[in-house]
Order: sequence, then structure tokens, then C-alpha cells
Amino acid sequence: MTLPCPPLNPYVPPALGHLPEWGAAPLALLDAGAGAARAAGLDLFTLQLGRPAVVGFSPEWNRAVLTGPATFRSRGSFSSLVPYLNGGVIVTDAPEHADRRSKLNPGFSRAALAGMTDALRRRLSPFPAGPTDALAWADTTVRQLLNTAYFAGEFDDALLARFLAPLRRPFPAPLLPRPATLAAVRRELLRLGRARATRSRPDLLTALVQQPGWMEDTRVSLAAAHDTTTHALAYAVWALAQRPDLQTPEQHPAVIKEVLRLYPPGWMGSRRLGCDLNWHGHTLPAGTLALYSTYLTHRDPALWEDPDTFRPQRWAQKPPAWAYLPFGGGERTCLGMHLANLLLGETLAALPPLRALAGNAAPLPGLTLGPEGPLWVERA
Repeated sequence: MTLPCPPLNPYVPPALGHLPEWGAAPLALLDAGAGAARAAGLDLFTLQLGRPAVVGFSPEWNRAVLTGPATFRSRGSFSSLVPYLNGGVIVTDAPEHADRRSKLNPGFSRAALAGMTDALRRRLSPFPAGPTDALAWADTTVRQLLNTAYFAGEFDDALLARFLAPLRRPFPAPLLPRPATLAAVRRELLRLGRARATRSRPDLLTALVQQPGWMEDTRVSLAAAHDTTTHALAYAVWALAQRPDLQTPEQHPAVIKEVLRLYPPGWMGSRRLGCDLNWHGHTLPAGTLALYSTYLTHRDPALWEDPDTFRPQRWAQKPPAWAYLPFGGGERTCLGMHLANLLLGETLAALPPLRALAGNAAPLPGLTLGPEGPLWVERA
């Protein structure tokens, strides 16, 4: 039996396969593929994306992809196509990955980040008076907080905004090289790195400059942190504006978890098979693009009751293992997981009571998954 495959658009040249749908409506394409796979009693389906590709969504598949570094390789995956992410620890494969990651972990630990909490709180501006687009506000707020966390607020803000802006634009904007901007970012990083050689700061750059390849890891991890945290914050603000009963610090952790379940910024992860793999009787050849979809897993009715409904109360119980992966898993768990949770928690705690006015919260997949927007809210 061959693996299921979503039907091809009859009005598209066959040589293009699923590429037009992948570019225009990838979530619908994923839902169609998952539906075909479930109907066949499988957890895997194929896509025609110009090269052999399979998509899995079960906890078993997630675990295999994220804990099998010898089989599932990062080099040659989707990340390699994006200049912002094609470098650093993100695309370092085994056996070098474990050593490089172990050197970076201490600076991004919960204990290390706790020391910058007061600085982040001081950097938070009062929520604006009058109608405010939560998506645009989150974009600016997260950029300023990341500037504080990474650089003690010393990175040129206009340059930082220019560097990060393409990440939130539709494809192909995130894929395009921007040599002038990247050169300016390297110069700014070098300036700030040299300053920390003579005097440390309470920031991440002080820890990063002590490691080989620090400039690349700083640039890549900063880019990976911005869009993901921005979209999660925008969705959380929108949720609280609709549910003022949830606007208490005690309930914020469940709100954040539920936002990241319904709208995982990293809606799709990718690896490349480094060798042939037999998956429940199906042979997947080396070189195949192996995708895992947190979006599908997080909305799988076999794993979640009423999966498309926002229900923070579901977090009174732990989810099944490998069914909740907003930060990935295994040794490649997102380096910035504790930083993202810190930024989200502190920002939500500082919010006044809000009410929702009007907005479009439909998930819009790009490099990350975020609301189509705008999301208009105001002080209650």
C-alpha cells in the first residue's frame, strides 16, 4: 500500500505538484493530507513539493524525528532555505550539535534569565490608550524586550526593526538575501561584542560572545525568537481581551499554553532523511524531506478533546507525551523556550483589563504561524 497523498489541483501543471497550494493555502493542504492518512489508519502522507516529501503528525512520528539525529538531519531541510535561520546551532547536525548546544544552554537557562527580569519590567511601556492593534503592538513590544534581553537595550533600534521586518512578510520575503542589512547587523554585533570584552552586561550577548560562532548564533536565535514570540503574544492579548475572566497571573500560564497549542508559531518542522527508513512497512528513501506538523498534532481529535476550541482549563491535566511541541522536543528543544515564556509572562502580567473590538484572528502561515490581523483591542 502506498502512502496517502492529497489530490492535485487539476488546473495546475502536474510538474508543479502541490507547490501552488503549499504557497497559497498550506493549512488546508495539511488538513486534507491528514484526513486521507487517518482514513487509511496511518500517521503519514506524502506531498509533491519538487522533491520527495512526507508529513507526519503522530506523537510516535514526532518523537522519531526529534530524537533520531543520525536518521533525521537538519542540513538540507527548510531552515537551510531561509537566510535568517541557515546557520548556527539550528542547522548543526550530530555529533557536533550536542557539544555546541551544551555551551549555549547555560546562558538561556531559566536561572540565568531570571537575573534580567527587572530590566525587562522596566522596559515595558504602559499599554496605549485608545484602540490598538494587538499584532502591531506585540511586534514593537517584543522587539524592544529582545533588545533588552540580548543587548541590554544597546542595539540600534532602527537597524533591529529593519533586520526583523521581513520575517513577518509573506513568502518569498523571508527567503530573499539582504546583504546590506546583514552586513550592518554584523557590524553592530561586532561593536557590541567588543564592548562586552571589556565590561560585561546583564544580557545574553555577554554569555554568547564567549562561544565559538557567537555572531551567527546570536543573529539566528534573535531572528527565531522575534516572530514566534510576537505572534504568541498577539494571540494571547486577543484571547484575554475576549475573556477578561482569564486576566490573572495565576491563569496566564494556561492561556499561553493553549495559545501555543492552537496557534503554534512553528507550525511545521523539517528534517532530511540521512538514510533509508522503514516506517510501519513503508520505505522512505534517504534524502526525503521529513516534515512534522505541530499544527496537525495540536489539533488531532485523537489526542485532544474538542481540539479546535480555546479551552485553557484543559491544562489541568498533562497532555500525552510528544503531543504538545510548541518548542520542539528532545535535544533540539528550542534554545529560547525559557526566554519566550519569560517575555510572555511578564508582558501579560503588566496588561490592564482589555476588551476586544474587532479583528481577524485567522491563522496565517508564513515562516511562522500568526494571526492575519489586525486585532483591535482597547482598555476596558
